[in-house]
Amino acid sequence: MKYDPATTAVVFIDPQVDVLSPLGKNWDAVGASVTENRTVENMLEIFKAAKAAKFGVFISPHYFYPTDSKWKFNGPLEAAEFASSTFSRAGALDLSRFEKSGADWLEEFKPYINDGETVVVSPHKVFGPQTNDLTLQLRKRNVQKIVLGGMLANMCVESHLRDLVEQGFEVSVVADATAGPRHPVWGDGYKAAMVNYAFLAHAVVSTKEVVAAMSQQ
Repeated sequence: MKYDPATTAVVFIDPQVDVLSPLGKNWDAVGASVTENRTVENMLEIFKAAKAAKFGVFISPHYFYPTDSKWKFNGPLEAAEFASSTFSRAGALDLSRFEKSGADWLEEFKPYINDGETVVVSPHKVFGPQTNDLTLQLRKRNVQKIVLGGMLANMCVESHLRDLVEQGFEVSVVADATAGPRHPVWGDGYKAAMVNYAFLAHAVVSTKEVVAAMSQQ
């Protein structure tokens, strides 16, 4: 891997409490995968390496506002998110009760996300970036290559991967900087994602490889 900070950026999807913390609403489904992959620790290592080497970092968050509850139809995951108030916020311009909520960043990520340099794009609403301004923000900064990670592996991360590839970006997915849910009927979302990443991504890499490549700059 050869990454140039002038044209390569890290994109993390949903680095939020509800999908990465034992305090989150979805820990029962994702906790085993997050723990086994050391997802939080690996994302943190990439944050540190990216900041040290002056790579751009972009966050594509997932938020639901009270008005979203008026949607007339939802898929099973969307319905479950609304039922559990996953990623719930008081409003688009209302940050009351946001601090330490399920929609908030993990505490260990905050120094890197809230540093005034990281680009937090508008929220995606289902799975992919078609509903936010991620692609615009990347294009405006001449980003051509993306190091992709975050949550959930087989849903929002895979959906971002698919759209970014279609938009002409070169995408490396960091296999141990993501995790997926396990469902008693549907199966292991992480394993499903790994199969599709191998078919779709330009590379499937490890945190160790990413950090080493960034440190060479």
